[in-house]
Amino acid sequence: MVLIVGLGNPGPKYKFTRHNVGFRVIDKLAPLTLKGVVLAKPKSFMNLSGQAVRNLLKNHKLKPDNLIVVHDDIDIPLGKIRINKNRGAGGHKGVQSIVNELKSKNFIRFRIGIQPKFGKPKSPERFVLQKFNKEEGIVKEVIQETVEAIEFSLKEGIEKAMAKFNA
Repeated sequence: MVLIVGLGNPGPKYKFTRHNVGFRVIDKLAPLTLKGVVLAKPKSFMNLSGQAVRNLLKNHKLKPDNLIVVHDDIDIPLGKIRINKNRGAGGHKGVQSIVNELKSKNFIRFRIGIQPKFGKPKSPERFVLQKFNKEEGIVKEVIQETVEAIEFSLKEGIEKAMAKFNA
């Protein structure tokens, strides 16, 4: 069994913000029939995601290596995805919360790029809580690509998914 957790912030205020692309991927995965997969969108705020993830793993009797975390990444250009395993948080506070709670970084991450054309913004904390603008319409395509990458990884394995989808 695999636990796939999308990271984001709860509530309608945050639904279409850059920080909530992980939630949006889970929403797209939900109608698909994925055997042996548990999907989750923690009700805690992003920076406290670790507790929820730890409890979900415990409740389903899973280890961190059965975990896939889907989240935004301001260091990756908009429209790109990166798949990693056993990596540090890279400054992402939601991922850091998970690493801290699990005392492990041995899980898979699907990182969705949200970086604007002009590079990393001066106030990343404010930027990630803003909604995508019209020029960032590619976000729908990258969400769909992430869904396809997750499905592919479940069928073919993470190494093949990394080779195929990491740009």
